[in-house]
Amino acid sequence: MKKTTMATIWLDGCSGCHMSFLDIDERILELAQRLEITYSPLVDTKSYPDHVDVAVIEGAVSTDEDIIKLKKIRSKTGLIVALGDCAVTGNVPSMRNNFQVGDVLDRAYVENAARQPGRPHEMLPSLLEKVKPVHDYVKVDVHVPGCPPPADAIYYVLSEILEGRNPDPIQMTRFGR
Repeated sequence: MKKTTMATIWLDGCSGCHMSFLDIDERILELAQRLEITYSPLVDTKSYPDHVDVAVIEGAVSTDEDIIKLKKIRSKTGLIVALGDCAVTGNVPSMRNNFQVGDVLDRAYVENAARQPGRPHEMLPSLLEKVKPVHDYVKVDVHVPGCPPPADAIYYVLSEILEGRNPDPIQMTRFGR
């Protein structure tokens, strides 16, 4: 039996959704019989595969690199799951939307720097003017709210997808839960 390939992606968020995924505990072994994680911060793969059946995306879109990554993922993925309030609504990362990007950078790298204050000019992706949810940039097939969604909801969603059904996670979780 061919396994369903899955990727997990972490954009702008706290990694709580990945931690909640791991909280599936021993049920992860049941899923592992039918799922192969081909790309994730949880595995060592460095580049996104040419085809993935299901991508689970945590976090909001806050940089130019996030947009590029999302578009690449969408083009190579069958089903996209927005996991958690950040991916679904922008949640906590979008709190910076009330401020100018320059003011945010100054606050972080100039005003609060004990040593070598100054905005970094290398190695950081450019911040977008506004943080937005994943569905503002690519088609999302399943939205799973929660901060983070409970492990039972994540298990339910993945199990339903593996059975070829369209999951309705609202029965298991809600925003901010």
